[in-house]
Order: sequence, then C-alpha cells, then structure tokens
Amino acid sequence: MTVDLNCDMGELEDAAHEAALMAYVTSANIACGGHAGDEATMERTARLAQMRGVRIGAHPSYPDRANFGRLEMTLTTAEIEMTVQQQIARLEAVVARLGARITHVKPHGALYNVAARDERIARAIGRAVAAWNPAVTLFGLLGSIALEVWRGMRLNVAAEAFADRRYELDGSLRSRQFADALITDPEEAAAQAGRFAREAKAQTICVHGDTPGAVEIAKACYQALHPSPRAT
Repeated sequence: MTVDLNCDMGELEDAAHEAALMAYVTSANIACGGHAGDEATMERTARLAQMRGVRIGAHPSYPDRANFGRLEMTLTTAEIEMTVQQQIARLEAVVARLGARITHVKPHGALYNVAARDERIARAIGRAVAAWNPAVTLFGLLGSIALEVWRGMRLNVAAEAFADRRYELDGSLRSRQFADALITDPEEAAAQAGRFAREAKAQTICVHGDTPGAVEIAKACYQALHPSPRAT
C-alpha cells in the first residue's frame, strides 16, 4: 500500500515537533496567515519540507486567528475567493524565494467543512485556485460536494480521509465539540489509515500536526501505508 500522507503544519511555534513530523509525511499543508502562521513560520516549514522532499501545499482558511479558523464566518463568496487568493500568494512569495513550488491547496478547518457541503463556498475556493494556478491539486473530503464541484471546474482533486478523526455515519467529520472527535491512539489511527488505503477511494490521508501524540501517530500511519522504510 502506498498513499500520500499529509499533515497540517506551520501552525505551531515548536520547530522540533514539526521537524519530527516531516520524517513521516509526504505532503505538508502550510498555514498561510488566515488561522495561523506568518512569514517566519511559512519559511521554516517550507525549508523543512524541502530538506525531506515533502510536497508543499497551501492551507488557507477563514481569516480568523482568534478561533484558529475553526468557526464558520459569514463572508460573501467574493470575500472567500479573495482571502484564499491572498493567503496562497503569501505562501507562494516565501516558497518562490526558496526555489520551491506549491503543489496542492487544502482548505483548513471550518472553511474545509463548509465547502464539503456547500457548493457556493466550494466554487469560490475553486475560482481562487483556478485564477492562481489551475494545475495544482485541491484536497477535499472524500465523498463531498466540494470534490464534485472542483471536478466540474476541471480542477485536479485528491479525495482526503483522516487517520486521526472520527466520522459520522453520513461520512462527515465528527465535530471537535465532542470529546471523542480525535483519535489519539497511534495503533487505532494507523488501522483507520490502512482501511482507507485498502478501500482505494482516498488519494491522501491526513494526520493533524496539533493532535496530541501527532508524531507517533504519523509514524504509525506511515509504517502502515508504506511497506519500505523511508530514506533519511
């Protein structure tokens, strides 16, 4: 089994933690100022990704640092399109200086979840990405409306599943308001990642960088998904 393992990064001040995570992921979604991150954290995380040969992605969100982008905001579709474009541009300016490139875009938090069920929001994100670089890949929730919308816009997509989150029966992610929303046991997370990989419906699987025990979770998931040890 081989499948992309991605991680939301550039959200914490702990550089050692993020360096440890980079050893086990193949794509890094870097916060670009909306919910977290600034020029320094973007550069630090992008450099770490370069060193490890990890693909660099933009991780735009609602512009709401106070709530870490995890609450839905009342914005027009034009405002969403603009903020996504602006956030990607911030990261691109940093990445370009390093001689690297952005390969994918993954919305964060509430913006991701709203786009998964609201065609208007998904289309606004799609327009922002298409106007910037229609060749990159958009990550969206497996089975969601967002993927259908983006495919209809002729954008590249990757269906995403989560190793460290629990699901509702309808395929949506269990709200973080519930105590059991996160999977923090590495073996359980790895088993879930392996199940998604065997089903061959998801092209990428996520481990959140801020989940308790994230490094051990990422390590267990990487080992479950990749039969050969990673070169160091």
